Amino acid sequence: MNPLWDYFWPVFGFAVLVGLLGGLMGFRRRRGWIFAAAALLALAGAGLWHGPLGAADRFANVVETSAKRTLTDWEMTQVQGRLHHGPLTRHLMLTGPADDFQRSQLVIILNQLPGVSRATWSNSAGIPLIAEAAIAATLGFLIGLLLAYLAELRRRYNAEWKW
Repeated sequence: MNPLWDYFWPVFGFAVLVGLLGGLMGFRRRRGWIFAAAALLALAGAGLWHGPLGAADRFANVVETSAKRTLTDWEMTQVQGRLHHGPLTRHLMLTGPADDFQRSQLVIILNQLPGVSRATWSNSAGIPLIAEAAIAATLGFLIGLLLAYLAELRRRYNAEWKW
């Protein structure tokens, strides 16, 4: 499967669930702190998934192994491709001996790997992966909150009718 799917889907799904449950409780009790606590829980879940649960390390291993396999297939075994660490990003840094043509073509080839935002020969960082996970968690939380709001509207609408 795609390493991005494996990394972001659990974060997004957890945040949707937290947003839905927090929204259902918050809209019924009309307490603002419930929404804030649910949002913090969604972000904390993203942080736990990234670090202590090891998703970032698994993501880096899959992408770097894929880059090594691709470089081996193209018989460029002296070139190494590693993700930028400190903080971990999806930026693939290439090192090793290659001429100008090989450098340009390897960038094009390795840019197409799943999970790589860009491949370059320079040591420049991109957006940290934990920040991307927080964005996915925030988006998932908002979608869950929207679903909870729609469920609450339906409940209130149905409560108006007294048969």
